[in-house]
Amino acid sequence: MPENDQFYALPPAVEKFSGNLRLTAWISFWTQVVLGAIASIIFLFALIGQETRAGIQDPGRGGGAFFAICGLLVLYFSIVQAFRYTRLARQLRSPDSSVRPTKAATIQMIKFGLVCNIVGMSLSLLAAEAITGILLGKSLFQPQGLIPTGADLGRFIEPIDLFVLLGNTHTTVSHFVSIVGSLWLLNAINRPKS
Repeated sequence: MPENDQFYALPPAVEKFSGNLRLTAWISFWTQVVLGAIASIIFLFALIGQETRAGIQDPGRGGGAFFAICGLLVLYFSIVQAFRYTRLARQLRSPDSSVRPTKAATIQMIKFGLVCNIVGMSLSLLAAEAITGILLGKSLFQPQGLIPTGADLGRFIEPIDLFVLLGNTHTTVSHFVSIVGSLWLLNAINRPKS
């Protein structure tokens, strides 16, 4: 004889939202994992390359690097949050209503993830300002035409400088994707029943 919970139907609003939450969580999770891994590798190469360029001001040093690394650390935490959303979606689908989180608890968790990503994106944007400021300074002091023999190559924009900017851009885009997902989920959970 089949068990009774096989025939249990979730409330339509809960079923729809849990599916939306699950899909959004996995999209956010994998986007952040991929872009975060690429950004981590880029910053690792930039840090390794720094040891050979001691005494040269570049985007991989100072405030730009500090804010970029902080934004990346917040991204790691955000990846954990996105994975927690997938577990939350699973709990919402539970036939046992005592296991199912309340609407208020769900909204609170989504808002926490949203704030986390806003902080991370803010740090990444501060890093972008510092990095592009250094690149602008380098570009303004580059001589036009041929590079003179024996010139200090640290004054020129090098590929590693743009690499650092790219890594920070990946971090910023990761936070942006998660912010959009969180805002969409908050809109979906607060949407009036039709």
